[in-house]
Amino acid sequence: MSYELKTTQNSALKTHNSAMRLPLPQFAAQNRPSSHIAEVIETATTEFLAQCLEPENLSFPVMPPFGSWVKSIDEESGNQIYAVVYHATTSPIDSVHRARALGLSLQDLREQQPQIFAMLKTEFRAAIVGFQAPVAARNGGAAEAARVYQHLPPRPPQIHQAVHVCEVAEILHFSETLDFLRTLLQMPSAPVDALAAATIREIYQLRQADRAWLVQAGRSLSLLLKDDYDRLRIILSQIHI
Repeated sequence: MSYELKTTQNSALKTHNSAMRLPLPQFAAQNRPSSHIAEVIETATTEFLAQCLEPENLSFPVMPPFGSWVKSIDEESGNQIYAVVYHATTSPIDSVHRARALGLSLQDLREQQPQIFAMLKTEFRAAIVGFQAPVAARNGGAAEAARVYQHLPPRPPQIHQAVHVCEVAEILHFSETLDFLRTLLQMPSAPVDALAAATIREIYQLRQADRAWLVQAGRSLSLLLKDDYDRLRIILSQIHI
């Protein structure tokens, strides 16, 4: 092999190695809104998987509650996707080795094993229940009111899209109608009765025990469950303030 060829190959290898050593961009956590809790890492027509973002201090990422409301976006269409959390896990990033009991308190872990917090990930799955289309301008220039659809969107959120906790006003607006309950009860991989109960319970609490709304929700469930009163009774028994 000629000296010139060796020199060219060595130069290319150095360039490649230099590129491999370039640091990834670091995004300041303080620039994120407090509602930004996770990022989509797997997506499908009916649901998405999100990984919680690491907190600034030595603690585990906050796991969103079962039945809580989150949102993401389909950037191509501008649709804001609404979903309900139905499964969450915390596990090692390394899929080969499992976590083991250490017998330490959270404070002891911070002092003696701080690397633990960087070795674990928290993920959650959320069932898509509807979407809000982007606001369109009328011919006169005034914007139309945002419209909410309680069925599956044309596309789910893309990979690496931000996931936010829904604001109270958004949840109240979305739950004015209850067609989304049918979508929840048809989720094949979720504990649907418990999920429906948790979702209704959260909305009922946010609505400050609005009895009329709860009666409407009970009637909708009764129709969807085809008068299966045992299931209906169990779901409603889990709804409280």
